[in-house]
Amino acid sequence: MVGRAWNSLMKDERRTLGLYGMGGVGKTTLLASINNKFLEGMNGFDLVIWVVVSKDLQNEGIQEQILGRLGLHRGWKQVTEKEKASYICNILNVKKFVLLLDDLWSEVDLEKIGVPPLTRENGSKIVFTTRSKDVCRDMEVDGEMKVDCLPPDEAWELFQKKVGPIPLQSHEDIPTLARKVAEKCCGLPLALSVIGKAMASRETVQEWQHVIHVLNSSSHEFPSMEEKILPVLKFSYDDLKDEKVKLCFLYCSLFPEDYEVRKEELIEYWMCEGFIDGNEDEDGANNKGHDIIGSLVRAHLLMDGELTTKVKMHDVIREMALWIASNFGKQKETLCVKPGVQLCHIPKDINWESLRRMSLMCNQIANISSSSNSPNLSTLLLQNNKLVHISCDFFRFMPALVVLDLSRNSSLSSLPEAISKLGSLQYINLSTTGIKWLPVSFKELKKLIHLNLEFTDELESIVGIATSLPNLQVLKLFSSRVCIDGSLMEELLLLEHLKVLTATIKDALILESIQGVDRLVSSIQALCLRNMSAPVIILNTVALGGLQHLEIVGSKISEIKIDWERKGRGELKCTSSPGFKHLSVVEIFNLEGPRDLTWLLFAQNLRRLSVTLSLTIEEIINKEKGMSITNVHPNIVVPFGKLEFLEVRGLDELKRICWNPPALPNLRQFDVRSCLKLPEAATEFPRHANE
Repeated sequence: MVGRAWNSLMKDERRTLGLYGMGGVGKTTLLASINNKFLEGMNGFDLVIWVVVSKDLQNEGIQEQILGRLGLHRGWKQVTEKEKASYICNILNVKKFVLLLDDLWSEVDLEKIGVPPLTRENGSKIVFTTRSKDVCRDMEVDGEMKVDCLPPDEAWELFQKKVGPIPLQSHEDIPTLARKVAEKCCGLPLALSVIGKAMASRETVQEWQHVIHVLNSSSHEFPSMEEKILPVLKFSYDDLKDEKVKLCFLYCSLFPEDYEVRKEELIEYWMCEGFIDGNEDEDGANNKGHDIIGSLVRAHLLMDGELTTKVKMHDVIREMALWIASNFGKQKETLCVKPGVQLCHIPKDINWESLRRMSLMCNQIANISSSSNSPNLSTLLLQNNKLVHISCDFFRFMPALVVLDLSRNSSLSSLPEAISKLGSLQYINLSTTGIKWLPVSFKELKKLIHLNLEFTDELESIVGIATSLPNLQVLKLFSSRVCIDGSLMEELLLLEHLKVLTATIKDALILESIQGVDRLVSSIQALCLRNMSAPVIILNTVALGGLQHLEIVGSKISEIKIDWERKGRGELKCTSSPGFKHLSVVEIFNLEGPRDLTWLLFAQNLRRLSVTLSLTIEEIINKEKGMSITNVHPNIVVPFGKLEFLEVRGLDELKRICWNPPALPNLRQFDVRSCLKLPEAATEFPRHANE
C-alpha cells in the first residue's frame, strides 16, 4: 500500500493525494511511512511538513504547526491569521515542499493558511488522510486512494507480531484459538494491534477460550475495547451532523454480524420508526433514506454489500454502535440484540419493562409461549426463525411497538388475535410465511401503513383490506398467491394513501387494464407475471415509471413489446431514454415462447438479470432488433452498462448473450450453467480499465 501511494504521488501530474478509510484502518501509519520515505531521501524536496489536523482544529492551529516545522518558534499569539498566512506563503513560495495533513474531517482552505498553489513548476505535493471520501472531493484532489482493512493472511501476520511468540508456542491448541480471535478483528489494524497486545500475556488454553467467548457475546467488554478502540471509532459517529442520521446508524446494529441488509428494507424501518419523515411523498422519503445511507458509507460506518442494493456493517463498528446505543454500556437492558446465535427460545433474562429494541432474527425459535409487559419496545425483529406458534398473550402489552418483522418463518400459518393490541404498529412484514389468512382483529391496527405479504403461497384472500386498513401506504403482494384481479383492483383504488404496491398478475387482460389506471400503476414498484399465457404482452414504460423489479415465471408469452406512449396523450416527449427509469432487477424463470429478450435494452439501469430454464431463448440481445431500437432511440446504445449480476442457467438453445459483447464495467458475479450451445467465447466480456 505504501508502494501504491508513493508511485501515485511521484507522478509528475500528481499534486494532491487523499488517503481515505474507516477509523483504525491504518491511514496515519501509511502517512507516516510516506513521511519516512521522504526523510530517507528527500527526492529533490526542500521540506517535509507533518501537521496533525484533527476534528476541532482551527486554521490558526494548523498555521502554528507549520510555522513550528519551519523553525519559527517565536510567539504567534499576537499575530493575526492573515499575517501568519503571509509568513508561511513567503517561505513556501521559494521551496519545493511536501505537506502531510493527518486526519482531515472537512475541507481546509489552504490559501487562508498560507499554502501557495501547487504547480508543475514548483513541484510541491500535498497528502492528507481522512475518514470521508467526500473530503477528498471537497479538497479537489487529483488522486485518491482507499485504505482497506487487511486481508486474512496479512491480518494474521500482524496479530502474531503483536501477541509475540511465547503465548503462541506455549500450547499446541493456542495458534488455532488465536486465529479465531484474529478473525473477530475483521482485518481492522487498530483492533488487531490492541487485542493482540492484550493477549500477549495469556499463555493458557482456558484464557484464550474465555476471550473467544467474550468476543462472541459482548466484544465491548473485552479489556481495552472500550478504552482504546471504540472511542477512536466513535469520532466518525460524533461527526454525523444530524441526530436522526445517528439514530439510523445505530439501528443498523440490530442485524447479525456480516449481514447484508437491503437498502430499501432499512429505509422502510427508519420511516416507521420516525427517523425519516413518512409524510413526504414516497420519492422524497426514499431519496432521503438513500442520502443517509450514502453519507454513512462515505463515513465508513456502513459498507457496500456484494451488490450495491445492500449494505453491511463492519463487526467492530457494530460493536461500537451497540456500545453507544446502550448509553456506553450503562443501559444494556434497553437492547436485546442476539441475532444468529442459535437460540431455541426467547431469553428469560430480559428486562421487558426497559426494553426499547429487540432483535432475535436468524435463530431457531419455534414457539413463543411467554407473555411480556414491554411498554417501551418499538422494534421487534423475529425474521428467519422456525416459528410455528405465537401465544395469545405475547403481543398483549406492547403499546409502543411500531415495527414487527416475522418474515421468513415458513411454518407460521396464523397470528394471535391479540395482535390487535398493537395500537402503535405501523410496519408488519409477513413475507415468506405460511400465513393462510389475516386475523379479523387486524382491522384494529388503525396506524398500520406498511403491510408486506410477498411470497405468501398459502394466503387465500385479502378481501376487505381497504375498509379494514384504510391508512395503508405500502402493500406488498409480489409473488404472492393473492393475484390482482378486477375486484381487487377496485378495492385497491379505495386505499387513498397508497404509495407503494408490489403485485402478482396472472391475467394478461388485467395487466393491460391496470396500466391504464394511473393511481394504481404509478405506485407499482415490483411486478410478478405468473402463469400468464398470451401471444403478446405490452409493458408501458411511462405507466410503469416506478417499476424496479420484474419477474416472469412459468408463463407462455411469444413476444414482449415495449410501449413508451402515454395513454390518450400521444407520444411521450422527452430528451432522455424512453425506457424504464428505475427497473434494476429482471428475473425470468421457465418462460416459453420468445427467442430473445432484446426488449431489455429499454432497461438501461438494470443491475441484476437472471434467466433460467427458458428453453426457447436463443440469445439475450438480438442484433437486428437491437439495431432497430438504437436507430430510433440513439440514447439506448450499450446494453447492461450498470449490470452487477448476470445469471443464465438451463437455457438449452442459448447461443449468445449479445452480438457484440459489451463492456460490463460493474459486473461482480457471472453465473453460467447448463447452456450447452453457448460457446465459451460468448461469455468473455471486455473488462473495464479499472478491473
